[in-house]
Parts: sequence; C-alpha cells; structure tokens
Amino acid sequence: MTLTKLAACCLYVSLGLAQSRPEPVTGNLPAQPLGPSDLLALSVYNSPELSRLIRISAEGDIQVPMVKARVPVNGLMPAEVEKKIAAAFTSTGLLVDPAVTVTIVEYFSRPISVMGAVRKPLTFQANGPLKLLDALSRAEGLSATSGPDLLVTRKDNGQGELIKRISIRGLIDLADPELNLTLTGGEEVRVPEAGKVFVVGNVRKPGTFAVQDNSGLTVLKALAMSEGLLPFASKQAFIYRREASGSGKNEIPIELKRLLDRKTADIALEANDILYIPDNTRKRISMTTLERIISFGSTTASGLLIWGAAAR
Repeated sequence: MTLTKLAACCLYVSLGLAQSRPEPVTGNLPAQPLGPSDLLALSVYNSPELSRLIRISAEGDIQVPMVKARVPVNGLMPAEVEKKIAAAFTSTGLLVDPAVTVTIVEYFSRPISVMGAVRKPLTFQANGPLKLLDALSRAEGLSATSGPDLLVTRKDNGQGELIKRISIRGLIDLADPELNLTLTGGEEVRVPEAGKVFVVGNVRKPGTFAVQDNSGLTVLKALAMSEGLLPFASKQAFIYRREASGSGKNEIPIELKRLLDRKTADIALEANDILYIPDNTRKRISMTTLERIISFGSTTASGLLIWGAAAR
C-alpha cells in the first residue's frame, strides 16, 4: 500500500469515527417530564444519519427517523424516551441493541407567567424547579401599587385549577418558607393591585393612596398622606362609598374638628372610597361630579391640581 493510500484510509477512518459520535448539544437542560413543543436532541451511537433535533408535537409524540409509527413521549423523562426510541429501532429490525441518548435543548411546555402589579410582567420557561421568590425577581419585583396578597394558579392534571392565596407580607417581610412555593412550570402568578382611596378637595396634596395591608387606611392617615388641610377647609368632610351591590352610593359625614381634636374615633376607609374635604363656602358635592373630577384628573398631566382646584 502506498503512502498516499494509507493516508487516505486513515482520513476515512477518522472521519467515520467523528461522525459516529455526534457532538453533545451545548444547551442541554435539567431533566424534567416532557411536554408538547419541547425540543429534543436525539443521538444514536455509530448511526449519525439517525441523530437529529426532534420537536414534540402538540399531541405529545415524536417522529423517529426510519420508524413509521409515532412514539408517544408526553410526560416521560428523557431516560424513558431513550428506552422507547431504542425499542422502536429494535422492533423494526433497523438496529440491534442501539445506544440512544436524548437531551433537552429547549423547554416550551413549562411556562410560568408573572403578571399584574410587578415591575416587568413576563412569561418564561421553567428549565427546572424554582421558588416563587425567584419568579418574582425575574419580574424585577413588586410595583408600588401591589396589593397585600398574590395568587398562584396551577393546572391540576387537566382536572381544573388550584388557586393559592399568598400573603406578600408573610412571603417577603416574614420570610415564611412555607409560602415560598416551588414552581415547576404551568403556573400563573398574579399580583393584584391594591385597593385605592381617593382624597380630593381642600388638602395640600390631593391624589390616590393604596390600601397596602389588612389594616387599611383611616381618615387621619389619608389626611397625613395628603400633607394636611388647607387653611379654608371646612370643619366637616364626607366619605362617598358605593354599596356592595354597586347599585347605590352612601354619603357619610365626618366631623373633622372633633376628629382632629381626638374627641371621636378615627374612621376606617375602604377601597374605592372618596374622601372629600370641601371649603367653608361649599359643604357638599354630588357623587357624579366627584367621579367626573377623578376620571378627568386621572387622564391629564396636571390631574392632582385639577382635583384640588375643583373643590374650591
């Protein structure tokens, strides 16, 4: 054999060995039960023509090369899928005792959604189990308008949804480990916004204020957040509150002077209450007018100034 032929044979053998052992996929992810749209890398030892990327169908099965019947893989671990593919090759007589390796390239069947009063609502794929706090950190944390609780919704094997209410104070401030749920994919984390109280009229800083915890807001707290009364504020204020049915509305008078002199108990405010402080010349204002002021003020750049001026 000439030197040229020997070199050619060595090159052929080296190329054949290189093809028989495909390079591993760099994006290999932690093993979890597989689902529709997940992307797998199939590697068959010494059979490079059978090695390829395979996407799981919406029905939860895959098409293996040179095998007519589709292979169901939904809910299986990668090691179980390897055995199924090897059995399919063997049953067709294509290979004898094949060495099959399945790695996960991309997950698309394990979305986690974080929405509501967070800084950056998003949906991402769970590449492995993660904690609720980790999911909130991916959303860059809670916004200033978040309410006292959040809701975690999880699919229950196709039989419905389980909803768990989590106290934000218990989860973050008290660091209760039982509230820091483990998420595996398929969950929705929703952070509702806190209820709001509207303060309008003769205060230094009219606006909306969130009810951040179960203790809620009171009239004195709302006045403090509004930086106090203006000089010509009336000695009587009003709370406008909708009834639970939503069909009616209540007007609750407040004796401000007695309240400020600590001669009467502070009054709790509820979400969506309107606290109106008129001036000495205008004692009352209709609920419809107040709602129009708030609606118009919230859509203008100088809404807070409008609210303050409208009551004078």
